[in-house]
Amino acid sequence: MVTEANRIDRRFAKLRSEGRKALVTYIVAGDGGLENTVALMHQLVASGSDLIELGVPFSDPMAEGPVIQKGHERALEQKTSLRKCLALVKEFREKDADTPVILMGYANPIVRMGTEAFADALKEAGGDGALTVDIPAEEAGPLNELLKARNLCNIFLLTPTTSDERIAEITRLASGFVYYVSLKGVTGAGHLDLGSVRENLARIRRHTDLPLCVGFGIKDGASAKAVSADGDGAVVGSVLVSAVGESTDAAAAKDRLGALVSEMRTALDA
Repeated sequence: MVTEANRIDRRFAKLRSEGRKALVTYIVAGDGGLENTVALMHQLVASGSDLIELGVPFSDPMAEGPVIQKGHERALEQKTSLRKCLALVKEFREKDADTPVILMGYANPIVRMGTEAFADALKEAGGDGALTVDIPAEEAGPLNELLKARNLCNIFLLTPTTSDERIAEITRLASGFVYYVSLKGVTGAGHLDLGSVRENLARIRRHTDLPLCVGFGIKDGASAKAVSADGDGAVVGSVLVSAVGESTDAAAAKDRLGALVSEMRTALDA
């Protein structure tokens, strides 16, 4: 049995020992150019990101709002595939051995590759886990076991409408951390209800000791700080993908990402 701590577990343990909150950042692999993705990942880390979610572009990203959907479309125009995403993770590892990287995407590319082949490739590339939006808990067992056997984490989403029964079932399978979706709807939509976030995080904590990170609707340092008050970290995506899409070139994208992430890191540490 594997006993070595996963990078995700080590990162959260370090943050906890320092009394700090996690900043989890999301960009879409291939958005802004495949040749630029690794540089953007390093920029995220240099600016204060603790964990990176690397989006695997898909033609029907049902959980995403318009901003991230467009990021997927731009990445698909670059012919970005799951195998190319794995190659980017491997390239990132050449200079960064410590920052956890999670592939976030949808089931279809994994099923096409083959779940065991995917688990092997993710491990070989230096990835740390997967978040597969459209695999429900009832169908997650086979992939969960394959990832677990390779010391990789399986990250799950919980929402404001998830029942206590479902929370218990999902957290039993989850590892690494739990991603709490703060809004009813897609990424980048709506307004934060901090009272609801607080209440639901308390409800989830009755079922798991895993770190709880809050995402959807995090747009700036103030909102990152607010949602992480009762959780273990904030997940930021749409505002970063928007910055990449609006940038005129790779240098501008790096600058925009750096400024946004630095602001959020400063707010979380204040």
